[in-house]
Amino acid sequence: MTTRRNFIKNVAIGTAALSIEGMLPGVSAKSYAGIVGASEKISVAIVGVNSRGLALAMNYARIESCQVIYICDVDSRAIAKAIAEVEKIAGYRPKGEKDFRKMLESKDVDAVVIATPDHWHAPAAMLAMKAGKDVYLEKPCSYAPAEGEMLVDGASKYKRILQMGNQRRSWPNVREGILAMKEGAIGDVYVGKAWYANNRASIGAGKPAAVPDWLDWDLWQGPAPRREYKDNVVHYNWHWFWHWGTGEALNNGTHMVDLLRWGMDLDYPSRVESSGGRYYYKDDWETPDTQIINIEFGGEKFLTWEGRSCSGRYVDGASTGCEFYGNKGTLFISGGDSYTLFDPKNRIIKEQNSQVTVDPRNLMNPAEQLDALHIQNFFDAIRKGAPLHSDIDSGHKSTLLVQLGNIAQRTGRPLHIDPENGHILQDDQAAELWRRTYQPGWEMTL
Repeated sequence: MTTRRNFIKNVAIGTAALSIEGMLPGVSAKSYAGIVGASEKISVAIVGVNSRGLALAMNYARIESCQVIYICDVDSRAIAKAIAEVEKIAGYRPKGEKDFRKMLESKDVDAVVIATPDHWHAPAAMLAMKAGKDVYLEKPCSYAPAEGEMLVDGASKYKRILQMGNQRRSWPNVREGILAMKEGAIGDVYVGKAWYANNRASIGAGKPAAVPDWLDWDLWQGPAPRREYKDNVVHYNWHWFWHWGTGEALNNGTHMVDLLRWGMDLDYPSRVESSGGRYYYKDDWETPDTQIINIEFGGEKFLTWEGRSCSGRYVDGASTGCEFYGNKGTLFISGGDSYTLFDPKNRIIKEQNSQVTVDPRNLMNPAEQLDALHIQNFFDAIRKGAPLHSDIDSGHKSTLLVQLGNIAQRTGRPLHIDPENGHILQDDQAAELWRRTYQPGWEMTL
């Protein structure tokens, strides 16, 4: 750890960090300067800036006490665009770097923000921690369960801060609703339901093609075993190929399943099953476009997640959301920063609406100003040792629930799970999917 990093940890806060209430918009771009105000800036590198990472780069750039000093991507066009956006917002130009491993050699980088494709998430986070960097890691925290376990061990071994980007844990009304439930607003909660619905188009049948001159295809694949380049994978459609992606369950399901697990104080399940398939189009899409995952916790609690990638009909008026069912009522949380409490006769007890417009179907930036609160929490952990709203232990447990759902889907049968550690019991075929195969020389290690 460098002297500079010690200084950042211990620096006196020159301006009190804004409260959650104080951050609620209409917040202007200049108001971001109040987040974690201090005389010493935290230097950040953003890795993976084609879509979600670009939104994060812009969000971090608006925070006066942060300086985005590196933009990293395997796409030269994405680097140029992100650098231009940061300069437009903050008035300075970060450095561009194709291979983020070279950026990790810089002692000037304090924290790394990772928004790469899923197969890069855990390996990149581990490399960053080994290099002495704190990490903000977009969900899901890992491609396979074994990687999530390694991240938990890695954060402890390298004494690094590792926050998962399930940002709703920092949204004020969501937190208020969860707290009300934990304090008994709907009694004993025994069932949780979550969902996501969209109208995604077909990805067609990909054709082998020459790698574009703006893309480093080898580095994009990174830890994943090599495959030829096809014209319907980069940049977004990799989500729907098992080789690199994790489907809608981890792409969007992670957010709401995490709220269910957090709200109901659950750790590891005892049984997981999944049904569904690719029904809507006949194309290269491999993961389910329709999926229902059922997760049992010792016969006492039960969670279910429904994903419909190609049928956008809302559930309870929301394209994404979750509900908790207790013996004294129901808590409904939509995709935005809002909640509603109902009594057993469906009468509204309390309704708290979002002051910020949130579009859960926005692929890049559904809730910038609210997400700044999660970044604030990350910075508070770096500067002041504040508890993370989503540390890696919690992030791994939530990610694991939907990973187990995908494993059950791929094997075609229910999984019996050890409730002490989340491991699959007495199913060698399913256990093979606990970890992934790496490209030789790219293995993730602790």
